[in-house]
Amino acid sequence: MALRVGVIGGGQLARMMVPAAVELGIDIRVLAEGPDMSAAIAATAEGDYHDVETVLAFARQVDVVTFDHEHVPQDVLRALVDAGVAVRPGPEPLAVAQDKITMRTRLTELGLPVPDWAAVHDQDELRAFLADHGGRAVVKTPRGGYDGKGVRVVSDASDVDDWFIATAEAGGDQALLVEELVPFTRELAQSVARRPSGQVVAWPLVETVQRDGVCAEVIAPAPDSAGRIADLTESIAVRIAEALGVTGVLAVELFQTDDERILINELAMRPHNTGHWTIDGATTSQFEQHLRAVLDLPLGATGAFAPASVMINVLGGPADGDLAARYPAALEAFPEAKYHFYGKAPRPGRKIGHVTVIGDDVDDVVYRARAAAAHFDD
Repeated sequence: MALRVGVIGGGQLARMMVPAAVELGIDIRVLAEGPDMSAAIAATAEGDYHDVETVLAFARQVDVVTFDHEHVPQDVLRALVDAGVAVRPGPEPLAVAQDKITMRTRLTELGLPVPDWAAVHDQDELRAFLADHGGRAVVKTPRGGYDGKGVRVVSDASDVDDWFIATAEAGGDQALLVEELVPFTRELAQSVARRPSGQVVAWPLVETVQRDGVCAEVIAPAPDSAGRIADLTESIAVRIAEALGVTGVLAVELFQTDDERILINELAMRPHNTGHWTIDGATTSQFEQHLRAVLDLPLGATGAFAPASVMINVLGGPADGDLAARYPAALEAFPEAKYHFYGKAPRPGRKIGHVTVIGDDVDDVVYRARAAAAHFDD
């Protein structure tokens, strides 16, 4: 009988696990939020991942449960564990990924490099932090933010009054996360994978380019990173994976500062946008590796096929017409490019797909990847 993996969440990450599952002969099943999700092609169930009974019914059909996102509530995760379901990653590491204040607390406890930060409950606490950090800082909502949402650069304590009101209305010891405004020269991302029995592997470090808080480009490996920087980022990611007990893919987003420090920005305990280049550019893609890891199978090699791999996100898509109308010109102009689309309707700012090109010269590869992606963006 085939190994059975259940994925909670029907987004593009679940969709991109499907080809890897097919190649390995894995029976992949998806609990999608609705019929129009990216992974509808593999959805065997639809329902609310907040509902314990819905998730338990889905989990009883598979050998292990994993995730397209980190938003499944802790009470649902605990119910799965109590029912004897293999949940990978488990509730404890996911709790760190789900709450940025918890994340900063645990990373600080581990002695890992993070921006200076504080949990603030009101204007007075935020005003004090601003006074100690040059009058500007980054404020984040601890839960739910992604792709630039839930993040503001502030210079006055009143800039997040609406968030303070919302946290007060939520009750309990609610706070916002405030961090120093890091003087970074570039953003990096280090992905690793870990299986329950302890094996850990790492892909090459990548450089990322963000636009309006959204990842736009990824260059693998990160230029001028061989040696100290790559060794340091790999050691950081491996330390996090082992210390937190992460199972599956872990992506660590990082800042490189103008004084050559490396600071941790965010964590993702699942396949991640910064690792999409591995589908076409690495011996083992992050999606195949994630499936191997959660099933506790030996992990694959992570070497790159070429000196440069560049992934460009297609953000928004055509203003008029549909994607398919753009295929002939794009495929003819750049037959070496690999095109991946997520079954999403075009919408301003939305990630609807990505394009990857690999080659020997990074500047040439960047140019060709951008030009190929431009066929789908107005």
